Amino acid sequence: MKVTAVLFSLLVFHLVSCSGDIAQWRGPERDGIYPGKGLLNKWPEEGPQLALKVEDIGKGYSQPVVYDKTIYVTGIKSDTMDVLTACSLSGEKLWETVYSRAWERTYPESRGTPTIEKGRIYLVGGMGDLVCIDAKSGAIQWKHNPDEDYQGDYMGWGVAESALLTDEDVLYITGGKETTVVAFNKKTGKLHWKSKSTGGRKAYASSSLVEWGGRKIALVQTSDDLVGIDVKDGSVLWTYNTIQYHVEKGKGEAANTPLFQNGEVFVTYGNNQPGLMLRIPENDSSFHLKWRNDVLDTHHGGMVLLDGTIYGSTMVHNTKGNWAAVDWENGQTLWEKEWYTKGSVISADGMLYLYEERTGHVALVKPGRDDLEIISTFRITEGTGPHWSHPSIYMGMLLIRHGDVLLAYDISAD
Repeated sequence: MKVTAVLFSLLVFHLVSCSGDIAQWRGPERDGIYPGKGLLNKWPEEGPQLALKVEDIGKGYSQPVVYDKTIYVTGIKSDTMDVLTACSLSGEKLWETVYSRAWERTYPESRGTPTIEKGRIYLVGGMGDLVCIDAKSGAIQWKHNPDEDYQGDYMGWGVAESALLTDEDVLYITGGKETTVVAFNKKTGKLHWKSKSTGGRKAYASSSLVEWGGRKIALVQTSDDLVGIDVKDGSVLWTYNTIQYHVEKGKGEAANTPLFQNGEVFVTYGNNQPGLMLRIPENDSSFHLKWRNDVLDTHHGGMVLLDGTIYGSTMVHNTKGNWAAVDWENGQTLWEKEWYTKGSVISADGMLYLYEERTGHVALVKPGRDDLEIISTFRITEGTGPHWSHPSIYMGMLLIRHGDVLLAYDISAD
């Protein structure tokens, strides 16, 4: 591994994480919002200062995460294997662990983002391996392939899930005729429950965990439905057929983690499928459609909800899209604007961070219901391939992964 460290003292000062916290896909709540205050509200003309560059991490589209003063990132190496790399805050490689065969067809780069809690890392490999890894040593503690064991059925682009944790278990979406979701004890890897099958294949979206009606619920997407599952015992609480709204192209290709607030769930898909706002009644057996929006058809860049407004990118076709804002309450499109092309969005300290996927421009944006107000921009020129990896933010540092290169920028105002 080739490593270049710049401003290391700044990185050590800012980039810390408590071992009792959870590090996972799109932040602590999987909603794209990262904690932290005192971040820059404007960048220098050339962009924020580069604090760390780590090369040779393996190619991938997963997010980098930070846990207990260690950076973790997955990547494909030797063209066939998914590898998890742990780096110190100086960029020194602490260990590498091969944890799965990589996806074997188009776009084989590693997809799953590590989920880390209480010193254990949970990962889903490109061919469906679910593994638990010790965060200090990199040793594999247990491993399953639920697709093989429970007749899982995934779609044509393969497995792209980041494992979801509950109080006791780690959840994995199988899809297929035997079950939809299986739950394994986090410590032992022993099967705790498997849900009934709701039909449909495994989609590409990672699930989220919400609380409503006195229950903890996993919001799961298959190729056909949005499903609510009681994580205590795997009971299927509700299903809603979302594929009924889809045009033929891209049918069932759910790739975005749902947004949740006060018993309402927003899901959106690319390929001209509408965004849907669904209401979960506390004492009812089904979702109800509240509204649909035909503009915000986010491909796979995720969405952010801030002050009653949903922000994300739209999809014109596979390589083209705009940016849009939609009112959470009524589904009204507030604005749709061009800025390079579609991509991913996250938020921290009241600001939005856009990362367009074609040429790697990054924007700092002031949220607003009237217009796309871009404050600062810079461009990622390191790495290769599409800019599909979502950025992440940890204690004053903006982490961006492009291909086999990891970059960390100091965005602290201190």
